[in-house]
Amino acid sequence: MKKLILSAIVLLATVVAFAQSEKFTAAMKKNLSAMDSSFKNAPELLNVANNFERIANAEKNQWLPYYYAAFCQVNYGFMEPDKDKIDGYADKATLLIAKADSLSPNNSEISCIKSMIASCHMMVNPMQRWQEYGQESSSNMDAAIHQDATNPRPYFLKGQGLKYTPEQFGGGCKTAKPQLQTALDKYATFKPASDISPNWGKERVENLMKDCK
Repeated sequence: MKKLILSAIVLLATVVAFAQSEKFTAAMKKNLSAMDSSFKNAPELLNVANNFERIANAEKNQWLPYYYAAFCQVNYGFMEPDKDKIDGYADKATLLIAKADSLSPNNSEISCIKSMIASCHMMVNPMQRWQEYGQESSSNMDAAIHQDATNPRPYFLKGQGLKYTPEQFGGGCKTAKPQLQTALDKYATFKPASDISPNWGKERVENLMKDCK
């Protein structure tokens, strides 16, 4: 009888865990779909960021919702026309990605977001902030490559950064194209760990390559 009761308890726990996992995945997929469309309407990115943060607060052992909340915040920072407000969005993204980092250290995808956040801070005043934030962005891209050599996103970020750097400072299409091509090559073979794992950037790289032609 004790064995039967124990088996029933284990079975019930398994069913509950599976149901919770399915609910989490469904919520993530819904917000990932909303995130993709929100890039055409920037303020929606903040709504999606808040949704991901709510998921993260409910599922405190999952790094992905914190990651995507930070991703939305920093991308909104890049779109914010008022430079006085950009640091605030980058700072919020930093808090969120730090939580993701605590749950999944030495993660290439998280290092990419850290690099983006540094670039976001830098764009407020590139001439004054390059020495601090340019180095921070670059070091995080290098860390992302070291942590996962198959990840195309650090190469995408490197190529994108070079494309928009003036030629007199070592940028432009000529220096950007090798990085962008490496990113494309890696996108061709990259397989995300799950349906909700990071898999963004390929279309953007293709557009950047077209611009450089």
